[in-house]
Amino acid sequence: MKNAWRHVLSTALAALAFSAAIAPAHGAYPDKPVRLIVPYPPGGPTDILGRMAAQYMTEKTGQTFIVENRSGASGMIGAETVARAPADGYTLLVNASIHVIYPSLYKQVPIDPIKDFTPISQIALVPLVLVMSPKQPVQSVAMLVDAAKASPDRFRFASSGNGAAPHLAGEAFDLMAGVKMQHIPYKGSAPALTDLIGGHVDLMFDSLPSSMPHIKNGSLKALAVTTGKRIPSLPDVPTVAEAGVKDYEITTWYGIWGPKGLPADLANQVSKMMAEMVNDPKYRERLDTLGAEPVGSSPADFARFEADEERKFADIVRRSGAKLD
Repeated sequence: MKNAWRHVLSTALAALAFSAAIAPAHGAYPDKPVRLIVPYPPGGPTDILGRMAAQYMTEKTGQTFIVENRSGASGMIGAETVARAPADGYTLLVNASIHVIYPSLYKQVPIDPIKDFTPISQIALVPLVLVMSPKQPVQSVAMLVDAAKASPDRFRFASSGNGAAPHLAGEAFDLMAGVKMQHIPYKGSAPALTDLIGGHVDLMFDSLPSSMPHIKNGSLKALAVTTGKRIPSLPDVPTVAEAGVKDYEITTWYGIWGPKGLPADLANQVSKMMAEMVNDPKYRERLDTLGAEPVGSSPADFARFEADEERKFADIVRRSGAKLD
């Protein structure tokens, strides 16, 4: 009888231990609203993709995911907000590739893009497009290079902020085409495009999602895309390399992060939703319309990718001398 009771007790304890091992470290997530911090003003590509993610996760979970725009300091204000937040999954960051560029450009930064965050998922890869006002007489990349060589600093190129991929795309263009243009940074893509359309600046290497509506309605003309090959949504627009700047290729990308120490089960849960979102026909169609290539990577894959991108952009900064302070 005693042995029988010992067997029952040992079996119960084993079952309890097994249940504890497989149980998630947290209760149901989310059980309250989640903030998605977008470190740029509304209307730009990061904001567009952030709102898509928020809408999908709201639909998926039945809980509210709220986009909160916190712009300034080339996105570092919003990023720091997330870095200082509790690692509980209720404050997340949606940012562009500039997230891994900060240390290359600034002598002092309030955050470490690798050490202070938990990578969750790369959402999408997005081409950049070289756009100008239709009022500009320049009709091709070759004409732009010739005119810029003839008159250094004549052309002013806008960007969504110091250090962002559109800024470094312009710096790389200067370096590889042998020209010198003035960089005019803005607090986000939307205000930069407003000034470009208004004629206050001359050109911009912009993320395709934010420029595409203006290309379609004729308020901007596309001279080239920055990818290694032409893109389906602009089949008649050559790549910068095709147009004469040999080996030129730069893209931007967007991802989602949590604060350092975000538990793996929460990171995996959000990552899974991002993978599902980019494969959902409704959302995939929206991404295709924007010219964005869906990714939806795992936390581990995203960690490896962002480390590689940090090294690549650091090399561009070093070669171009694009230090900002």
